[in-house]
Amino acid sequence: MLVVDLGGQYSQLIARRVREARVYSELVPHETPVEALLARRPRAIVLSGGPASVYADGAPRVDTRVFQLGVPTLGICYGMQLMAHELGGAVERTGASEFGRTDLQVEGGALFAGLQLEQTVWMSHRDSVTAAPAGARVTAGSPSTPIAAFEDEGRGFYGVQFHPEVVHTASGQEMLKNFLYNVAGAAPTWTPAAVIEEQVESVRAQVGSARVLCALSGGVDSAVAALLVHKALRDQLTCVFVDHGLLRKDEARQVVETFGGHFHVPLVHVEAQQRFLERLRGVGDPEEKRRRVGEEFIRVFEEEARRLGDVRYLVQGTLYSDVIESGGLGGAQDGVAATIKSHHNVGGLPDEMDFQLVEPLRLLFKDEVRRVGEELGLPERMVWRQPFPGPGLAIRIIGEVTEERLKTLREADAILQDEIRRAGLYRDLWQSFAVLPAIRSVGVQGDERTYAYPIVIRAVTSDDAMTADWARLPYDLLETISSRIINEIPAVNRVCLDLSSKPPATIEWE
Repeated sequence: MLVVDLGGQYSQLIARRVREARVYSELVPHETPVEALLARRPRAIVLSGGPASVYADGAPRVDTRVFQLGVPTLGICYGMQLMAHELGGAVERTGASEFGRTDLQVEGGALFAGLQLEQTVWMSHRDSVTAAPAGARVTAGSPSTPIAAFEDEGRGFYGVQFHPEVVHTASGQEMLKNFLYNVAGAAPTWTPAAVIEEQVESVRAQVGSARVLCALSGGVDSAVAALLVHKALRDQLTCVFVDHGLLRKDEARQVVETFGGHFHVPLVHVEAQQRFLERLRGVGDPEEKRRRVGEEFIRVFEEEARRLGDVRYLVQGTLYSDVIESGGLGGAQDGVAATIKSHHNVGGLPDEMDFQLVEPLRLLFKDEVRRVGEELGLPERMVWRQPFPGPGLAIRIIGEVTEERLKTLREADAILQDEIRRAGLYRDLWQSFAVLPAIRSVGVQGDERTYAYPIVIRAVTSDDAMTADWARLPYDLLETISSRIINEIPAVNRVCLDLSSKPPATIEWE
């Protein structure tokens, strides 16, 4: 199913909900022409919500031929209004806005099959459909919005003013399943096993008999990508694990043991700590750090590739959230596989490199990658390892990276992770980590004045890193973490807690 993004804050969530129903979905821009949509062979189309008014100048539109395809189409909120507007109905500012939970009275229809006639849904609109398109019947209404849903079963048009994709709409997932299974005839066949089979064939078709290098960081993304490609190519793959000295405590050892010992994947372990430190000497700008780390990664890979012979392909664990945030929603044919955000994957690729990219995870969200990892037999500790940026601790030190600061931050982060795991909260958090600002503050320890580093604790909850909320960690846990860090690390005399969400902040500090 294709989700046409009309600027709504929940557009990506719609695609996720469809995938949770085990139907494959992709997000595409509203400017996408019909020919490009047809090339994706959609079984159904969803028009997302959005903040605009359909009758305003410059409001998002779709290629009007979308409504002539004969493909079942569901309009959600703005998508419903756009559908009504384009099909001859009416949309107006009635003065009866609805925001938040709303009682809905159902009058029948395919979307509500098997559901109660009274529903609680989530509304967010000022405009309303005041006349449904000719041939459509009204299937639900609220006290302020008489036309809260309509259906034209003959032409395959369905519209809902509310948001079935959010959890506040109690039966929203059942409504989406009704549309997917009963209206569009889709089958719930998109499973981890199906993803593995599909990607194995795709990798084989792309690479053929060529040699492949995998940029293995030890995170779940690169680990799952490596195992997928190894399943497809076996000895054609060599993983290169670069210990750049920017990893967390004991991570290098765990990666080598897992891949070299457990999975018997051909592995080259490159110890390049001093090489990366030298490249980062005197650098405080975060983007320059990323650029230098990313460039040095590629230079290391190219050196290893030359030692191995003719290697033309590089595997990376790019995810669908990376593709979305980089602005590449048009599908594989638009070249998006080579568009990579500077803060993902190996940390900011240079413009010129000797590899073509292999990205078997580029259409998966993080939770889907984890399910694929479990299916492939990846150890639980690695499957559920929290996201870790390619430049590593270099972008969690705010300022110049030095060996002393790395040691201090590594120890503080190890204490944080130890206590988070001990409290049983590790899998509840999207990320939890320590940040070291390269400043010093005054403290008193043992009746003496100290001048030492602060450590900032950052812990967030999220589904996919597109948005995140700061985690409400228990006070006694925070007290334990703070006491241990200050007592066990002489270079630290102050611990702070980051209480900002994304947006307006980002998850990482740099």
